[in-house]
Amino acid sequence: MINGKKILGIIPARGGSKAIPRKNLKLLAGKPLIAWTIEEANKSQYLDRLILSSEDAEIIETAAALGCETPFVRPVELARDDTPGIEPVIHALNCIGVHYDYVVLLQPTSPLRTKEDIDGCIHYCVQEGAPVCVSISLTDKHPYWMHTLDERHRLHPLLQTGQSIKRRQDLPPIYIENGAVYVAETNFLLLKKNYITTETLAYIMPPDRSWDIDSEADFHYCSLLKGGYYDITR
Repeated sequence: MINGKKILGIIPARGGSKAIPRKNLKLLAGKPLIAWTIEEANKSQYLDRLILSSEDAEIIETAAALGCETPFVRPVELARDDTPGIEPVIHALNCIGVHYDYVVLLQPTSPLRTKEDIDGCIHYCVQEGAPVCVSISLTDKHPYWMHTLDERHRLHPLLQTGQSIKRRQDLPPIYIENGAVYVAETNFLLLKKNYITTETLAYIMPPDRSWDIDSEADFHYCSLLKGGYYDITR
């Protein structure tokens, strides 16, 4: 709770994953991937309740053993590859039957995120009176240097700026959603059905805690950062 406002944390973790099979249960530095998010969320001073949204029995059992509440089973039709990320959140809010002032989405693919990041984003959102706030980080992959290709493999600038900039230092800083923390007023989220709106406030996280696991290479890198050995055969 913060300023008298009740806050719900939701961890979405489906069983299917094409790039990394059973990703949410795969061991990262000796723990299931999902454990890193549950442990940090349980340290939060603002989250009043932490729940899991999953259709997978093994993930549900694992999360419960790690101290995350599992009040329902997510319908399989909301756990497909093409399911919009907001749908499990709305489903969870409709299932629990209790109103919370804010809802915080914590994806398990951000194992380097800390409780300070979670509470920092929540505090910033409430302090600034914003209806929604998401975590971002500075990226070194600037779109000014990016191109598309035509059918003859000729380069075309992604950004048609009309400018010729030779030095990276002359470019404005660019930020990217890092997928770590999403905070929103519940009523606002139910109305907009999106964390990214024209009113979204940005909470800046350092790049070294902003890794979003999407590949085996990401998994290996985060395992090393957590001080563990990653067996790519498991």
